Amino acid sequence: MRKTSHPTSLVNVLGVVYLHTTTEDGGDLYLTRFAEPHQEHLQIENWYEESWFTKHRVRLLGTSSVYRVPTRRINGTSLDLVVKHNRVGEDVPLNTHTLQEFMSAEFNSPWEEFALVMEMGDKHFGQMLQWIKVQRPLAIYVPPQRMQAWQSGRSRAKINRIQARHPGVDLDILKQYKLVYEWIRGKNLVEIFEHIKVEMPDLVHHLTTMQKKALDHLTVKGYLMADMKPEHVIIEEHDCERIEQLGGNGDAGAAAKQVDLLYHLMEVGRYSVIDYELLFRTPEHEDRVKATRRHCYLDDQKCRLDPTPLPPHLSRTEIFGVPYIFGRAESTGGRMWVVGRNARLFDYFLPERWRKTPSLSLSNDNEVFYTVTKDNIHLVWETSRVGEFPTDSKFSPEEIAMIRLHGINSPFEEFAISQDLNSRGIHAVYVRAIYVTGSLKIEMSVDPRRYQSHRTIVDIDGDPVLAAEHNYITIRGYYNGPDEWVPEHEDQLLTPVDLAKAVRKGIIDAAQGRAYLDRVIARLRGAGYDGSLLKMNDLLLAMNSRGEIVKDHAGEPDVIICNFETLWKVADPA
Repeated sequence: MRKTSHPTSLVNVLGVVYLHTTTEDGGDLYLTRFAEPHQEHLQIENWYEESWFTKHRVRLLGTSSVYRVPTRRINGTSLDLVVKHNRVGEDVPLNTHTLQEFMSAEFNSPWEEFALVMEMGDKHFGQMLQWIKVQRPLAIYVPPQRMQAWQSGRSRAKINRIQARHPGVDLDILKQYKLVYEWIRGKNLVEIFEHIKVEMPDLVHHLTTMQKKALDHLTVKGYLMADMKPEHVIIEEHDCERIEQLGGNGDAGAAAKQVDLLYHLMEVGRYSVIDYELLFRTPEHEDRVKATRRHCYLDDQKCRLDPTPLPPHLSRTEIFGVPYIFGRAESTGGRMWVVGRNARLFDYFLPERWRKTPSLSLSNDNEVFYTVTKDNIHLVWETSRVGEFPTDSKFSPEEIAMIRLHGINSPFEEFAISQDLNSRGIHAVYVRAIYVTGSLKIEMSVDPRRYQSHRTIVDIDGDPVLAAEHNYITIRGYYNGPDEWVPEHEDQLLTPVDLAKAVRKGIIDAAQGRAYLDRVIARLRGAGYDGSLLKMNDLLLAMNSRGEIVKDHAGEPDVIICNFETLWKVADPA
């Protein structure tokens, strides 16, 4: 995209990449990839300036504020836009029949609406029919003015439900959101029948049948539209001309030919669907999307070290020998490093995919949680304790003194240790991503040494990768088998259980658990690491579907290290 005169940045919200710029009036303009050829036309002074917009807008039929407006002429051309006010958080004025069928229908937020439209119009998305033709979404404009609460007409409870579905996505209950689409040259079904001579009962029958045909196509494709109307089905201009030409002198035979052609166009999908504020996925398609994303994730994770094309909002970096894809988590203002060179993996770890999904605590001493993300990916996330002096009850006074001497590892050190151990044949859980929050920490760190030792390591913007003012969250895989094995064996996935729990469940006895721990500590010592502070709940066994312990190549139980915060490199393994 060409640069505008204002500071710009690329942001990713619900999988859609926008070019974000601050407008002349202090608002925010988010341009989609379809806006690239029209950036100058879409600058708000070229379509939303008050006198221009008021003079040139034409209100379109419907219950919401929707207008058709041309832009000013730029380099001799003008662009016809559809500008609509997003009604997120407002009550849905549905008729009785629709209300009974879609009791929980709520208006999409601007980000949800654009994400669904992009998905529905993507012919490569792997859905069952040819893609549905849609209006091209061009921009989201957020004016700077804030309304009074009584002016917005929005329900705080509705806004909260949307933010619960998509945590971290910024929605201001007191701001307006203007959605800008490209105008489709053509006519809707009601307008077309103004040129077809049919009796009123036949007109109602045809409109109802064609509306149902469009809704059936949407449903097979995997979508529902709670307020589908004949006005939402658009036949393109050249096909409208064909229909009108068949009208001839307006006799019954000509009308029948016109209707037959219109039915044919509907049958073969030669139409577009508009108005997406009450569009959503069917439950079956929601499950398909999750399954598709999970399968794609597993394949990409297997090839995580293979370089892929890099989108402009992401960059590659390497820290302590670990390759990362780096980018911003724009929904929260945070930053993220995803392990590997495969840029497709980045979106799976955005905080809105996992931060608020139901989770299970895995530790009594620190924040470690197991969750299944919105993409049906099993992950463990943990708040890093870098800069702290833990006083866990599992540590003796002598061990706490060791922690004070060496300090807790940074997330980047932990990930380097995991990679190094796996390369040496010492099995460790797979590390996936490091996320740093955009918000500030409540309590400052008491041990500044890691921040000082990392101060020369900076991101692409020149900011230190390790900052004392922010919290860091490490994300690792919930161990269910080797990355190379999982995609082909999802029906045989392994189950991890830590040694302490294995003892309590009677899978092994206490002596076996201690022997496995001692063997791992000895292997670490031979590799140049001090693992003396590892405990039995820091090591995992993998159980197969028959309840048996998975063995390594030597026929011994495969023991997997899952905690790296107190593993330290030693100068002399002896």
